[in-house]
Amino acid sequence: MIAYLLRRILYAIPILIGVNLLTFMLFFVVNTPDDMARMQLGMKRVTQDAIDKWKAQRGYDKPLLYNPSAAGTAKLTETIFYSKSASMFVFDFGYADDGRNISREIVTRMVPSLVIAVPTFIVGLLVYISFALLMTLFRGTRLDAAAVALCVVLMSVSTLFYIICGQFLVSKVWHWVPISGYAGGADSLRFILLPVLIGVIASIGSSSRWYRTIFLEEVGREYVRTARAKGLSEISVMFRHVLKNAMIPILTGVVAVIPLLFMGSLLTESFFGIPGLGSFTIDAIQSQDFGIVRAMVFLGSAMYILGLILTDISYTLVDPRVRLA
Repeated sequence: MIAYLLRRILYAIPILIGVNLLTFMLFFVVNTPDDMARMQLGMKRVTQDAIDKWKAQRGYDKPLLYNPSAAGTAKLTETIFYSKSASMFVFDFGYADDGRNISREIVTRMVPSLVIAVPTFIVGLLVYISFALLMTLFRGTRLDAAAVALCVVLMSVSTLFYIICGQFLVSKVWHWVPISGYAGGADSLRFILLPVLIGVIASIGSSSRWYRTIFLEEVGREYVRTARAKGLSEISVMFRHVLKNAMIPILTGVVAVIPLLFMGSLLTESFFGIPGLGSFTIDAIQSQDFGIVRAMVFLGSAMYILGLILTDISYTLVDPRVRLA
């Protein structure tokens, strides 16, 4: 099992290096530091002196990959790649264009993102699996057909529609919760109820249908017919056998997204004024703060790779056959 996990971790290293190199190419080769300076200072009537000053203030005046004018190891370290991209491997993201420490901002904004994402993830998982099991239990009936039709309708509606309608009805008309904003401590409950509810409703259609497909595949297997032949009720078969044996495909979608929870939701955090990592990324894109955008792209890739490794670990726990692979 240890050798199996080590192989998975070793596979992840070149992927992360490749993502870093690709990100560097997009930000510094395709979109050169001169282009960044022009976008920040204004595309028209920008002098070369102003561009050079902007690059010098942010460390973009160095060579990209190799510095022939430096001596020794400085030929590689006195470069944009080393100062802006290589440091990301130790999660040192440097500073934003306005002088903020990006790593400190990420740690600070991670908490609001988790406060929204974790309840949405847990409540949603319980709702989706329960709803999918009920549809599978009543498969082939009118109730199942109506539930599938409802899922299709819910899938067809944009998340933005749920956000706008939820803010209008729950906050503006009924005045149950604040329309936007965030507060720490116990007061955060008032601000997260609506975003969590909308997050669950927005994904119930696609997620429930996906889990229903998994359960329908399990229902037709031999062990299910054997359980029924032993006299077990259909509810007992569904919850004691089908659900247990469907855990591997479920873990594929569940465990992989756990590390991504702290990245936040771009739409939800922006519309509800939550100071999390999602709104942090949106604000950076709007202000063209390339340092923050670069850091969030790399961090998102690292978290996704971590999710895949956790998925492999979960496989070894629920299916002993994987340990021999």
